[in-house]
Amino acid sequence: MSRILVTGGGGFLGSRLVERLAADGHDVVAARHAEFDLTSAEDTTRLFDEVAPELVFHLAAEVGGIGANRANPGRYWYANLMMGAHVLEQARLHGTPKLVIAGTICAYPKFAPIPFREDDLWNGYPEETNAPYGVAKKAILVGAQAYREQYGTNAVFLLPVNLYGPGDNFDLETSHVIPALIRKMVEAGERGEEEITLWGDGSPTREFLYVDDCVEAFRLAAERYDGADPVNVGTGEEISIRELAELIREATGYDGAIVWDKTRPNGQPRRKLDTSRAEAAFGFRATVPLRDGIGRTVAWFRSAHVPA
Repeated sequence: MSRILVTGGGGFLGSRLVERLAADGHDVVAARHAEFDLTSAEDTTRLFDEVAPELVFHLAAEVGGIGANRANPGRYWYANLMMGAHVLEQARLHGTPKLVIAGTICAYPKFAPIPFREDDLWNGYPEETNAPYGVAKKAILVGAQAYREQYGTNAVFLLPVNLYGPGDNFDLETSHVIPALIRKMVEAGERGEEEITLWGDGSPTREFLYVDDCVEAFRLAAERYDGADPVNVGTGEEISIRELAELIREATGYDGAIVWDKTRPNGQPRRKLDTSRAEAAFGFRATVPLRDGIGRTVAWFRSAHVPA
């Protein structure tokens, strides 16, 4: 049994990871923003003083979809940079044996070769709408590698793709594409609306990872990986937003028209990961097919949703 700290432990990924670690018999502390503001050095120090963790999963982040990134570029840059820096510094000062840090594929260059390989991370600037968030996360990778070199800090850095699943954020102002589409289509169906409008032209591709698969990846990395190199975490499969919308239409039973607003941004043109390093380094391979995961997510949303 280990004493484990999960920052962002009340969030989407964090809450599922906390459940899994507790089920495995560990002593888990879920740090939540209401108790500890990790953009504050004082709060982060207090957290590490109180918990004295043997293992840290740093998942806390301020993040959202294209609209949220466009509305909060400064905040997303500052908050994510400060949280990561403070966690690294306190882990150093407290002699924490290991950290597993969540990065983001928003850190990849806008026109990175497909599939994204970890070695291409620095070969260009990220897509503009989420660049501040992505650059902040890349800076934490640099910090983790620098702390390893100078202080011997065992900090590993994972790059998960877009997550989805039961318990996701379905707020239309800040959610990512799968929960946003599910809510739009379910509520449009409830209201009898004959069409919905989606951003862009539907051509960009994305890769999606079911949340429980991501939990398993983080757990395996904590157990088996001690390297300095970042590691992609995903399925290695891409789907266009247009195809995704049709898949969600099928799962929700929405029979109205889909209108594409081409005046809105598409975001990065393509996202697909090379996931071979994760499999080689710590034996991770995703198991939940996208269609099955979307079906589970739609069922959860309907059970938790108050009809419009």
